[in-house]
Amino acid sequence: MTSNHTDQLVMWTRHSLTGVIGTWRGPRVPRGDWGVSAGAATFARRGEGVNQASRVNTTDGKPASRRPRAKTGKVPPKAVKTVPAPGRLGVLNRSREPLAATTPTLHRVRPTATNDGTPAKPRPSTGRRTSGRNQSQPDTTSPNPQVSAVAPRNAPKSRKPRAQFYDNYFVPRGYGVVLVDLSGTARSTGCVDVGGRSEIASAKSVIDWLNGRATGYTSATGSTRATAGWTTGAVGMIGKSWDGTIANGVAATGVDGLKTIVPIGAISSWYDYYRAHGATLTAGTPSSLAARVENSQGARNCASVKSALDSGSPPSGDMTQMWRDRDYVASAANIKASVFVVHGVNDLNVKSINFGQWWAALPASVERKIWLSQTGHVDPFDFRRSAWVDTLHRWFDHYLLGIDNGVQNEPQATVEHKPDVWTTAPSWPVVTTPKHLYAHASATAGVGVLNGAPPPPTEIPVWADFTDNRSSEYSWITNPTSTSSARLIYSSPAMSSDNRISGTPRVTITATSTSSAARLTAVLVDLGPSTIRYYRGSGEGITTLATRSCWGESTSGDSACYLDTATSTTSTSANIISRGWADLGHYASLDSRATLTPGTPYRITFNLASTDQVIPAGHKLALVIGSTDSAYIGSAGNYPKIGVDLMKTVLQIPMTGNF
Repeated sequence: MTSNHTDQLVMWTRHSLTGVIGTWRGPRVPRGDWGVSAGAATFARRGEGVNQASRVNTTDGKPASRRPRAKTGKVPPKAVKTVPAPGRLGVLNRSREPLAATTPTLHRVRPTATNDGTPAKPRPSTGRRTSGRNQSQPDTTSPNPQVSAVAPRNAPKSRKPRAQFYDNYFVPRGYGVVLVDLSGTARSTGCVDVGGRSEIASAKSVIDWLNGRATGYTSATGSTRATAGWTTGAVGMIGKSWDGTIANGVAATGVDGLKTIVPIGAISSWYDYYRAHGATLTAGTPSSLAARVENSQGARNCASVKSALDSGSPPSGDMTQMWRDRDYVASAANIKASVFVVHGVNDLNVKSINFGQWWAALPASVERKIWLSQTGHVDPFDFRRSAWVDTLHRWFDHYLLGIDNGVQNEPQATVEHKPDVWTTAPSWPVVTTPKHLYAHASATAGVGVLNGAPPPPTEIPVWADFTDNRSSEYSWITNPTSTSSARLIYSSPAMSSDNRISGTPRVTITATSTSSAARLTAVLVDLGPSTIRYYRGSGEGITTLATRSCWGESTSGDSACYLDTATSTTSTSANIISRGWADLGHYASLDSRATLTPGTPYRITFNLASTDQVIPAGHKLALVIGSTDSAYIGSAGNYPKIGVDLMKTVLQIPMTGNF
């Protein structure tokens, strides 16, 4: 490695990919991250294909971004192996042009997901149609189409890679792209440990290799070394879902050379993907996720790793060392790279608490930017394509190429409050001091008023009751002025003006249970007629059109053209804007679930989903309290009656105005 390199390499690492996007292959690394560097930009992402190939695309090293489109060509594929612990990462390189010593790099890592009727696992980035999802896909009617044959998520491990615009767009602009398989997937050895030390180390090793700190080889078993002399070693990572999760984890190691990460819909703590303050989320298990993405040698040799995942994720919801090892928030103080967070506030796959706690934990010295959409688990390429490509390009140009284009001085936050209506703010969250709201009973059982005045001691009744019948939050809000045996609901007066909620709400509930275990759910609802993104629909807020647009350079077998998307909307009179869940037995600590004594009051505090919403003038804000929310959490195994002490229950909400 030399210090006078000026271009970027784009490295893309992915979990098992049977095919190659584009006409080349590049370094293979462990599954899971995207990155971009000042000499190497790495995009890592997890997707649905199982055997994902790594690749490196480079151009002629011309300076600056938005440079002329590079001529395309092929060089013989070059296999490279890196040696992270505990396995070896296979890397295949095929570039459009000979590797240049001054080429930027995008690095991407990607795993695999399935759709077998169980709750969705972290999904891949977009730029394609995912099985069962209405997302954009490469256009196959263009002169040089890329045929991206994608099998159902529960299909055998023989599916082909999905297309991305990153290589088509960034390679002609002076970047390189590297695709990598993480440990235990595709051609990499080792085992899949689902966000654990091996997975993070395997992705980190690619950055070390790009910076000359790790040894690579020209084949998986040979001894001939391969070096990355075509990169400056400045790396960035980008990816959606599991891919972006690895970017978070690698950044939290503080590895030198990683200049920026762009986590999209990413996990910041795997505990918060599978658990919610002790309650078990309906997201499956880490071991089953590992089994879906591992290669054949992993299936044969990694039973002990999957067993450790099972023992480390007990159904009790306890926080274990296994979960702590996968909590990147705890190590966020190590981050030196800039961070560009993108998340849907209605993401019901990777819950939005993941971006909220990650953002809050970033060191003050870290330069950052955030985009929040009203979509579900959707890539910005699919919900705001033109603005996204332009912003991402300028972001990479600044942090990887060192171009002073002013992107770092633009508003820090860009937020969608209504479909396709975006606002900006100099910082996020816009509210730093929460308001305290209290529930007041009324003449209607289980229905009352929410306001800022604590209930006076004379207010009767102090207690309100409901029964866990394992219904869902969506049934709880259908008749907000009527009594329900399954929930309590307290509504504010009508808003006199628009009121913004920005940040992470928190609720404290004092409750009793007639059983030895119980769940609690708290839901915030915007009551009033609204047109919203249809985030619960198949496209999670978008729909795919028949038209197409092109983003970059097409080559034979690799189209840069993608089907366009549009916003999918629906009308509602009750829109859930945040929710949170807890196991009452974890009232004192997440470390151990306590057995409840029936009739004894327990006080528990837990977070709701991080969000940014505007309650319009004339609408009401409602707090709903229930037990097992069957849409998202498992039950405690019984049907207890829950009593709530209104005198000792309070909602802390980051809200701008008053009622």
